[in-house]
Amino acid sequence: MTAADGGDDSRTHELAEGLSAARARLASAVSAAGRAPGDVELLVVTKFFPADDVRRLMDLGVRSFGESREPEASRKIADVAQDTAAAGDVVFDMIGSVQSKKAKSVAAWARTVHSVDRDKVVDALAVGAEAALDAGVRSAPLGILLQVSLDGDPHRGGVLVDDLSGLADRVVEAPGLALRGLMVIAPVEGSAERWMARAAEIREAFMADHPAARELSAGMSGDLESAVVHGSTCVRVGTAIMGPRPLISQ
Repeated sequence: MTAADGGDDSRTHELAEGLSAARARLASAVSAAGRAPGDVELLVVTKFFPADDVRRLMDLGVRSFGESREPEASRKIADVAQDTAAAGDVVFDMIGSVQSKKAKSVAAWARTVHSVDRDKVVDALAVGAEAALDAGVRSAPLGILLQVSLDGDPHRGGVLVDDLSGLADRVVEAPGLALRGLMVIAPVEGSAERWMARAAEIREAFMADHPAARELSAGMSGDLESAVVHGSTCVRVGTAIMGPRPLISQ
């Protein structure tokens, strides 16, 4: 029995418990940071998990999802849209690295891409977004978050801070795209507090030149509290809600 059937299967209970706990953690973190309720979006990361789990989460009130692999995401989104009446108000963000050859597909379904760190990806997403707008597949520009390297190691992904301004200018000038802000992933070495404080510094300087690019996608299952303290507007939570990655993924 699936979520679409209205069943209260064990998987639905499992997801409901994880979701409730994550929502409570986020609400507590927002309150402790002296921020207003609703300031921080909970993006539920469903990569590797099946469309049935997305349906279950939709039945539980989730409307914002994060995916990281293409074409898995396109297949899953099409599956959900086919037989779920409530799919119209659901959004999916791309949080994983985007290959230029898959940018057109991503631009057709993503509300926002969180992981942009190269000129080549900006250009490919712009082409895809323009095509999607022209075809009526999307009605608004594709949101772009620039992934910033907090430790300066290019092998981990993310644009170096010194190159951030140039990449931002390229997004601003690109048709079909809208610069929304920044994304960070805290390196394993060092404390989350240290890295989130660094992210806040980078964001403050960045917004001096791009005041409308207010979004900061920061914080995951293990460090969302530190991220909220330092200004995150979107936490990306997967494991704490979904549980361990399935052995066989889509």
